Amino acid sequence: MTVSSSPRGEHPGRPGVTWQTELARTETVIPDDAPDPTPNRATRRALARAARRKK
Repeated sequence: MTVSSSPRGEHPGRPGVTWQTELARTETVIPDDAPDPTPNRATRRALARAARRKK
């Protein structure tokens, strides 16, 4: 298998198949007293780099 840098197009649909798309709007409310989420790996690495530079 070779890796190509050019993206592939979408596959054509099968005849007779239709898609019904419905947009749904969702809202997520986070309470003020919720604990802070743990930072992801990139954020942890950036914080560690900043701490090393600060020394």
